[in-house]
Amino acid sequence: MHATLTKFDYPQSLLFETEHWCVVLRPQQITLGALVLIAKSDVTSFAELSEASFSDLKSVTGKIEIGLKQFRSFDKINYIMLMMIDPQVHFHVVPRYAASQDFENVVFADTGWPAQPDFKSATMLSPTQRENLKSALIKAFDTA
Repeated sequence: MHATLTKFDYPQSLLFETEHWCVVLRPQQITLGALVLIAKSDVTSFAELSEASFSDLKSVTGKIEIGLKQFRSFDKINYIMLMMIDPQVHFHVVPRYAASQDFENVVFADTGWPAQPDFKSATMLSPTQRENLKSALIKAFDTA
């Protein structure tokens, strides 16, 4: 396990994984259902990933998009690869919504819509809300 997986609370935050990738719930919800897609490999450059990782990425992103659509119908989806602080290859996956979303009596506004996601307006959930969101997403991904 590498530093980026640890930073995003793997394995406690795990939604699903494949041979090469982990999909975890993002602790700060930029929008409802924000995730982090993290390579299991310890590489710090996208070009260093194996061919098998790239091949696996297609099925992982397909499952992400189908599962998130089943959970809540987003209007767009952004995959953002920043890697400024957390060194291993990873993407912030941000479902985008034209209208505010409600979950567990919390309103999630996409304050950057329709432009770039606003990372500074992320919502922190209580441990119970986070577990309930994680459970709802796992259920959606299980049927994706």
